[in-house]
Amino acid sequence: MVDCVVRNWQGESVGQATLDLKVASEENASHIVHRALVRQMANARQGTASTKTRSEVRGGGRKPWRQKGTGRARAGSIRSPLWRGGGVIFGPKPRDYSHKINRKERQLALRTAFQSRVEDLIVVEEFADQFSRPKTKDLVSAMTRWGIDAEARVLLVLPEKQPNVYLSGRNIPKLRMCLADSLNVYDVLAADKIVTTAAALAKIQEVYGD
Repeated sequence: MVDCVVRNWQGESVGQATLDLKVASEENASHIVHRALVRQMANARQGTASTKTRSEVRGGGRKPWRQKGTGRARAGSIRSPLWRGGGVIFGPKPRDYSHKINRKERQLALRTAFQSRVEDLIVVEEFADQFSRPKTKDLVSAMTRWGIDAEARVLLVLPEKQPNVYLSGRNIPKLRMCLADSLNVYDVLAADKIVTTAAALAKIQEVYGD
């Protein structure tokens, strides 16, 4: 169980929130999180890279010159892999890169990854009502008050869809937003700082807690 300071819109401490997730044992944690990360990145690959073998390249049906007597090396096709414009030896073909790991292991990896970032976790009060209309400048100012460096990569976790917050944040280059029930290992590990509202933190414990 970890206690987190809750900050308001002005960046002042106004209370505490508790994060209590069931995580992997210390000796297995890095292995489980690594497996989940590799799975996510592999599953994101399209696997559509493709090259043509010598049998698939157009042309090359006629022998370029006779076998003997020309003084040149013997050749059977202009589409030989040795020729420019020829086929490719052992080139990539469309394939499925996806990995499978058990659902419970994925959830354990996500809980472990999230709780491991508690040092970089910033919990704030609900601030959707601060945006009567989208305003990127206001969100940037608030992040500064919360102690976030301008160059930091930030993951903002929201409890539900908040259009004005989303529209205010989508232009910030290093800010990534997601919902509390749609966390993933890569975003949790890649962010320098994780900002979550108190309601989003409660939802994370509800969705991912055991």
